[in-house]
Amino acid sequence: MRVIAELPHPQCKISIFSMNQKFIVKFEQGPYEQSYKISELDLTGGGVNEVFQIIDETFIETVVERFKTMRSDFTSAYQRQQ
Repeated sequence: MRVIAELPHPQCKISIFSMNQKFIVKFEQGPYEQSYKISELDLTGGGVNEVFQIIDETFIETVVERFKTMRSDFTSAYQRQQ
């Protein structure tokens, strides 16, 4: 797996990897991460540029909201064990 791009964003780290005819888009925020796999066969030939189009600001906003939910879920689970 190799990194082919990193997108700057103030709320999370965004990396795009290439592996086994798939693009893997990984979002990281602190100890949490989300990954999305996109088969090269599902794209119309635009390659990584097409992946950039998919990762628009609307999608990134939903990812950031999901990070908030992940943090809340983990905090609740952790507190139940205390």
